[in-house]
Amino acid sequence: MLREFKLPDVGEGLTEAEIIKWHVSAGDKVVINQTIVEIETAKAVVELPCPFEGVVSSLMADEGETVDVGKPIISVDTDEDDASAARGRGAPATRETALADDMVPSPPPESAEGAGTKKPERTPVLVGYGVKLSATTRRPRKSPAAAPSGTAPAVVPSPPPATPAPAPAPSGRVSVLAKPPVRKLAKDLGVDLTGLTGTGPNGSITREDVHAAAAPATGAPEPVVAPTPGYAAIAGAEREERIPVKGVRKATAAAMVASAFTAPHVTEFLQVDVTATMDAVRRLRELPDFAEVKVSPLLLVAKALLTAARRYPLINSTWAGDEIVVKRYVNLGIAAATQRGLIVPNVKEAQALSLPDLAKALAELTERARSGRSQPADLTGGTITITNVGVFGIDAGTPILNPGETAILAFGQVRDLPWVVDGQVVPRKVTTLALSFDHRVVDGEIGSYVLRDVGAMLQDPLRMLAWS
Repeated sequence: MLREFKLPDVGEGLTEAEIIKWHVSAGDKVVINQTIVEIETAKAVVELPCPFEGVVSSLMADEGETVDVGKPIISVDTDEDDASAARGRGAPATRETALADDMVPSPPPESAEGAGTKKPERTPVLVGYGVKLSATTRRPRKSPAAAPSGTAPAVVPSPPPATPAPAPAPSGRVSVLAKPPVRKLAKDLGVDLTGLTGTGPNGSITREDVHAAAAPATGAPEPVVAPTPGYAAIAGAEREERIPVKGVRKATAAAMVASAFTAPHVTEFLQVDVTATMDAVRRLRELPDFAEVKVSPLLLVAKALLTAARRYPLINSTWAGDEIVVKRYVNLGIAAATQRGLIVPNVKEAQALSLPDLAKALAELTERARSGRSQPADLTGGTITITNVGVFGIDAGTPILNPGETAILAFGQVRDLPWVVDGQVVPRKVTTLALSFDHRVVDGEIGSYVLRDVGAMLQDPLRMLAWS
């Protein structure tokens, strides 16, 4: 039986995903729950398991292709004998068996009339870039009349066409080898790929092939740009790079625009002497409880914000139009820069964790994010966020709220600066904090109290014990 696996909704309201990497090819044997493909949604990279056991018939989407939810992405030949036996026992017809009946005819029962029936033919099909060979099944032509009893039916071949014609490419496929970005470039430049000879691997068509084919059509040579002293002249297709906006980047852009033009942002800044916090970090690293986990200043910043959120619950809430939803739990988001863009996974129920457990949770969260293994559950349900711009050597910024959240705290780099202590100017470890908040929910007074208290706890970490 030929069964199709359709792209599922692996997130909350997912509408499409990009095929990142196939782990199987046509002809491979697969088992149930075997990882077959990696997809990138608007939130994360997800590995999809196979729901069938059998042999891969064809891959129905290319790597790099964006596929709508509900569209078939792979077909698998399962055990046809089991399917036939089930129908023979009177099993009710299902969508899958109907599909099997249409694609692969059931063999007739072994009898005098059915002996020697020719099996369906299988023909190789080109399925896009990479030249994967798969099998599709055709119904054999039936004999015009049944053979006499006791003899095998004669197989009557269909007459050849009068004029041989090339077989058309399968629906939705093209018979040339080219990656999706190359196909798009050819479409934009009006170049017919079927008339090109590829110079890439396995004869695939490259961007250079497309540009070379498009050059004569322009009617005029590329203008020559005088080189600037100290720089090499760049000509042709390399003068610009076009990066498709999709996946995480597309989702982030939409979320940031929606947030910036929906919630009235206010950002306040505070410079803090964090010398005591840096000393505390060094001491924590020496404790057995933190022996197997990385301890950084971000840990104490997170603990300080959790404490402030308990003291001023309004900072950990959501504007819901006709009401404000104050949340007594904290799903603490940590903004993480990854190869696929900015994502904000969050630690669930962070307010209930001990300091060692919080350190472990933060370490695991950031490691999954940077390795591209964050799951949709990691990226949903956040209530308040920290963005650590200090790791990029930045003092401060005006962070944009995550949609649905009321506040975000930016933690700047820790630098040695002159500071007045007991009337004397001395070198101290100093950072800048920036708190953005939704002015519909939080007034300047509450926002100032939260930022002041976070700064006070980082200046003297013992206050976290006193206020917890």
